[in-house]
Amino acid sequence: MSASSPYAAQLERIPVVERTLQVLGSETRYWEYGDAAGDAASDETIVLVHGFRGDHHGLEPVVAQLPGRHIISPDLPGFGSSAPLRSAHDIDGYAAWLAAFIAGLNLTGRVVLLGHSFGSIISSAALAGGLAVDDVILVNPIAAPALRGPRGVMTRLAVFYYQASAALPEKVGFALLRNRAIVRIMSVTMVKTHDAELRRFVHDQHDQYFSAFSDRDVVLEAFRASVSHDVSEYAAAIPTRTLLIAADKDDITSVSAQHDVQKLFPDAALHVIPDVGHLIHYETPKEAAEQIEAFLAVPADAPGGSDSTTPAAS
Repeated sequence: MSASSPYAAQLERIPVVERTLQVLGSETRYWEYGDAAGDAASDETIVLVHGFRGDHHGLEPVVAQLPGRHIISPDLPGFGSSAPLRSAHDIDGYAAWLAAFIAGLNLTGRVVLLGHSFGSIISSAALAGGLAVDDVILVNPIAAPALRGPRGVMTRLAVFYYQASAALPEKVGFALLRNRAIVRIMSVTMVKTHDAELRRFVHDQHDQYFSAFSDRDVVLEAFRASVSHDVSEYAAAIPTRTLLIAADKDDITSVSAQHDVQKLFPDAALHVIPDVGHLIHYETPKEAAEQIEAFLAVPADAPGGSDSTTPAAS
């Protein structure tokens, strides 16, 4: 039995339409939320890019906190309901897909790009490569190499796990990647909340969607990409006004690394949410949405202030 979502009632009030778009020769499934869903044009659209091994469901708690916003949330190629890329599932492949996906949407008005975790790397690479949007929001950005993070040992264990999955016969390796006990260990490691109901929801989300990838090659290629790159590689080449929403207990990227990467952006502000780790989208979506709303309340051409850091919420 699935655990109940604490955000279900809010999400149910938001209209949603499921769609399909051919991107670079493969099918991308995406979900369009908000009162503008189904319309040909919108004055403003937020495009979401989810993290590694997830799909669009992971960012729905944030969507639930943004009623009235026009939001488009795809499943990354090879994950969820989207078909794999015809090219490699590396950063260059995903960045090219993202640029082509946004171009294929034919959006009008203000376009905001929001990337979470692995999605922050993909978004940054696409932006540095020439993707033009009006505003950028990176949630739990991977601001430095994952192996140097606060829990680098856990990352090295993850590297060993994926290497073992690659070395085993395909059927056995695929089963290992989807092993529920290992998925639960990953979930327990990341979750920080002490709220029992919320913990059950987070674990259930990972049980349902963390193994929704098309095949072993896709997830192994994407994992290598996720630990081989980080936002700091691309930040200086992103002139777009940017908001970084970080967590003070993130096991992948330290707060000091978030401050360091903020300085690399020509125009970025940083907000650190306390008492949460790498699951801002599940544990503190309301706080994240408040920062998003405040950021979007400022005109798209206004400077974000590369030296500004908003105080952590109390």
